[in-house]
Amino acid sequence: MLSLQPEGLYCKIGDFYIDPWKPVPRAVITHAHADHARRGMGAYLAPFYSKNVLRLRLGKHIRLETLAFNEKYYIRGLSVSFHPAGHIPGSAQIRLEYRGEVWVVSGDYKTTYDGLSHAFEPVPCHTFITESTFGLPLFQFPDQQLVFKEMETWYRRCRQQNEQAVVLAYSLGKAQRVMMGLHHMGIPVVLHSTVWETQQALSQNGFSLPKAPRWLARQKEEFKDAVLIAPPGAARNGNFLNKHPHQLAAASGWMHLRGLRRRANYEKGFVLSDHADWNGLLYAIRETGAEQIWITHGYSDALSRHLREQGLRAQTLETHFGTTEDDSE
Repeated sequence: MLSLQPEGLYCKIGDFYIDPWKPVPRAVITHAHADHARRGMGAYLAPFYSKNVLRLRLGKHIRLETLAFNEKYYIRGLSVSFHPAGHIPGSAQIRLEYRGEVWVVSGDYKTTYDGLSHAFEPVPCHTFITESTFGLPLFQFPDQQLVFKEMETWYRRCRQQNEQAVVLAYSLGKAQRVMMGLHHMGIPVVLHSTVWETQQALSQNGFSLPKAPRWLARQKEEFKDAVLIAPPGAARNGNFLNKHPHQLAAASGWMHLRGLRRRANYEKGFVLSDHADWNGLLYAIRETGAEQIWITHGYSDALSRHLREQGLRAQTLETHFGTTEDDSE
């Protein structure tokens, strides 16, 4: 039903591409992260809850049609539907059915509920295309409430030392999780402009998010008691904090690797991922009941080998999807 072409995953029956990495006439999009939703497509079909953030990122005037979760779109006898992926707000898995055969493209997904995104729903299928960003047994992530308590302790220490607490988190998805977690603990936040604009788009699309001000360097004294949430790329800007005393922390599944945190010169790393960990990947694959598994970006060879050892038909698929969102965002 799908084949890998130079432009991306192609569905010949419906004559469209899923999350293509080159311009094509018709693209079906799982979610709005930059490695899955690119500019230049003739027309887009996407989940309803990603509508506003897609227009923010790709342009207000793109040709965009959206579907609610579980709503079916028919083309040439093929049904297409979106189902919650739990990755970030608005993210979806794509279910394709033709003459009784079902394929599911997961995009990126997370099987633990984060209190913000629609919870992941396993979709039974014959062929399942899964990511493998954290596809090694060593990646087993803590409960997010434990992570937020750790973040609170760090914040209190920053305040005692009269330093601005800065959490670097991807502007779409991770930043909103951090904001929600801190809000529930009564900790004030201020948002980098990129994060603030994303929050506005998500709020307009129906997500219930607390209000927070936009960071302005000239008002840094006004925001000194708040946690500044910024995208990772902002830390490369030498004038970002105008030499204001601060501590940098990162919220990412990659903070599970302490050596990576040290090399990045973060004072603190919080293990908070928008992707499934090892157990989550195995759970999702098992729940689909799929006979065939295609594995994309991440530790695909390791996961494929493990699944074959369990008697499943598994193979790797070389795509242009990234293991994280572009860190400049």
